[in-house]
Amino acid sequence: MAAWRDRGKSLVSVRLYVEGGGDRNKALQTLCRKGFSEFIRKSGLVGRMPRVIACGGRQQAFESFRTAHEDGGIATPPVLLVDGEGAVKFPNPWEHVRRRAGDEWVRPAGANDDQLQLMVQTMEAWFHADREELQAFYGDAFRAATLSGRTDVETIPKADLFSGLAAATRDCRKGEYSKAAHSFQLLARINPEKVRTASPIWCDRLLRALHRLCQ
Repeated sequence: MAAWRDRGKSLVSVRLYVEGGGDRNKALQTLCRKGFSEFIRKSGLVGRMPRVIACGGRQQAFESFRTAHEDGGIATPPVLLVDGEGAVKFPNPWEHVRRRAGDEWVRPAGANDDQLQLMVQTMEAWFHADREELQAFYGDAFRAATLSGRTDVETIPKADLFSGLAAATRDCRKGEYSKAAHSFQLLARINPEKVRTASPIWCDRLLRALHRLCQ
């Protein structure tokens, strides 16, 4: 059992290990941390904010999280946040990553359900939830009509998320949507309440867990 389970409250922040930010790109990692921190802050979190750790690749994020969980020595459980990379067919996220080809991750001993959170199907689903902010970011040339019309953004296939953003931004002065250049800037700008409404299972689940763990 992880050591944090046996300790009382402390001032140590929850550590949120996120997929993204590149493996060696410090500037991108900074943008990643700031983007997630701002999104979480705007969700209404009062008190201790989680410490966001940009891990780069998906596997690296899991390994960093697993090390933090198994080492213990902290008073609050670490949390892992990664893309779903497709439709999530299981209510338990650990079952999703265990069965997903390419992951096949085994839940670390003592890890609870709150410690794994998913962006479904990818973080780009969140952007589809706040088209007004996309329009403000990209300007008049942004073509919102090319995005998927689904209001439940969790059901938009991963390929459609990217193709829709590419088509919507093709003529924009900022250039076509780029995960490296634009994603974390957009993340810092979008409205968390719009996202949790459009992502009623997984984004809502993430924000509820962080509020519970950080208060």
